[in-house]
Amino acid sequence: MANIKSAKKRILVSRTRADRNKAIRSGVKTAIKKVYAVIETGDKEAAKTELAAATKTIEMATSKGVYHKNNAARKVSRLSKAVNGMA
Repeated sequence: MANIKSAKKRILVSRTRADRNKAIRSGVKTAIKKVYAVIETGDKEAAKTELAAATKTIEMATSKGVYHKNNAARKVSRLSKAVNGMA
């Protein structure tokens, strides 16, 4: 265990940030799962609205520094490709 006050604070701050990042990542994963679930049903309009919501969630996570911009772009690209590839 840390004895120095600044080290104790770093532990608390890093734990707080890790919890925040975990919550944001979880929200992104949920949004992505929702898109794929709607794709399974075959409703293209609903898939487009879920895609827009998921894209917004991913972009917000990127703006907060949780995801790298290329990682976010890849996620959005794969979702868009899946929605556009619906029959």
